Amino acid sequence: MTWSLERAEEHLLRRELFGMRFGLERMLRLLTALGSPQSSFRAIHVVGTNGKSSTARFTAAMLEAHGVRAGAYLSPHLESFAERIRIADADLEPEAFGAAVERVAEAALKVERGLDDGDLVTQFELLTAAAFVAFRDAGVEVAVVEAGLGGRYDATNVIDAPVVVLTSVGLEHTRWLGPTLTDIAREKLAVVPPGGTLVYGRLPAEAMEVVRATDARRTGVTVPLGLDLPGYQRANAALACEAARALLGGVDQAKVLAAAAGVIVPGRFQVIAADPLTIVDGAHNPAGMEALAEALPRQGLVACVSILDDKDAAAMLRTLLKACDAAIFTASANPRSLPPATLASLAGQLGWTGETALERDPRRALERARTIAGAGGAVIATGSIYLVADLLSKPGSRKASIL
Repeated sequence: MTWSLERAEEHLLRRELFGMRFGLERMLRLLTALGSPQSSFRAIHVVGTNGKSSTARFTAAMLEAHGVRAGAYLSPHLESFAERIRIADADLEPEAFGAAVERVAEAALKVERGLDDGDLVTQFELLTAAAFVAFRDAGVEVAVVEAGLGGRYDATNVIDAPVVVLTSVGLEHTRWLGPTLTDIAREKLAVVPPGGTLVYGRLPAEAMEVVRATDARRTGVTVPLGLDLPGYQRANAALACEAARALLGGVDQAKVLAAAAGVIVPGRFQVIAADPLTIVDGAHNPAGMEALAEALPRQGLVACVSILDDKDAAAMLRTLLKACDAAIFTASANPRSLPPATLASLAGQLGWTGETALERDPRRALERARTIAGAGGAVIATGSIYLVADLLSKPGSRKASIL
């Protein structure tokens, strides 16, 4: 009997214990054992620090609007691993997800017999291969593939995509990608094949130097589409439009605009309630917070905030709190969440003088923020995708990691 969604997710969670391991050899062996499913479709590779998932969703929707059967591989997810594999603007059906994971899990066991002791297929590698298998089985013509971490040694760097999108470059994951923006840009742009097309957005000067040195046709995107979207989503939609144009050779502007207007990106400037207006957003680094802050209401705003201990919390709070009248500091279920009191203390050290409250439970924190905001006000819950996942999922329903 084919694996259920629940069994597939349990297997993936067990694989998380194997950790994160860079390198492409395991992935290439795994795909060979599966009949090289990545060769069955063309691909657009999306790399960058922020905006990858949104850009990938917009791109897939625009391709679909032009009659192309498109798939999207995304990360992270909010409730279920199946959210990461989308075909024709829908999450992969549970039965198809279970079948794909089962097939790849069987292939992984065979591959591991030929690897050194302790060298095992990781969770992300297995899930990436499952996406490629699902795309092949569903007859996907073009897959929009979001890189996990970096690019050069990321498990997704096996698709030889003729179009690569670089959404942004910021200082994050420096332990793995290098200490400077130049290092990080080089790691991300290592996925660009010779003679390919690189579409890029607004970048810091150091990253632009790497872009100019890349052997590719280069297209910079600086003018957002005329859409009623939050500021950073207009920029992501513009990148997606240019990526679709590069792959297809041209696009119908009306179809592009209609497709972008219909895209919903869970956890990214997502409105979940009105009166007061309540928004959740997974901004989790300084650059993401800056983009979010530009799109937020400027009066009567209350923040509900949780940040992990490996993030630059000071820079994030400095940007966010400038736009807020009050803040509720909380903690997501992730054990790496900073204590609410630590966040409040840090806000004080930054000179924050707005109304402050502590509430460890995220749901109660959000309700308290809504009460303070009152009718006509606004609430933003942000700082961590884990906080967003806690708020959007039903209590006790989220079992899968969102790594």
